[in-house]
Amino acid sequence: MLVASVFYVGAGIVFLALLPTANFPPHVGIIAIMSLATAYGIFKKRVWTIWLIVILLFASTTYSAFTVYNVLAKDIILGLGMIAYLVLTWLFTIYVAAKRKALES
Repeated sequence: MLVASVFYVGAGIVFLALLPTANFPPHVGIIAIMSLATAYGIFKKRVWTIWLIVILLFASTTYSAFTVYNVLAKDIILGLGMIAYLVLTWLFTIYVAAKRKALES
């Protein structure tokens, strides 16, 4: 669970760092805040974390797929980074969902 928490903290920090370069789109800020809240919930073993992870899964999947679709031909590094983020988001969502009993204790 610690690795999942570190992933969500890292994702939140990266998205917060990207806010100024992307002209402050609200969806990037929302994903950043939700990632940091998810990391806190996992670290503190809060029951509500699983619901936040599911919401974040849909938001991240939509954002990543849209970004990959629009920039893959123009910016290969950004496209591959978003694909990696998408895959890691799905993997950690599956992992936390499988270990959700640890959040209830």
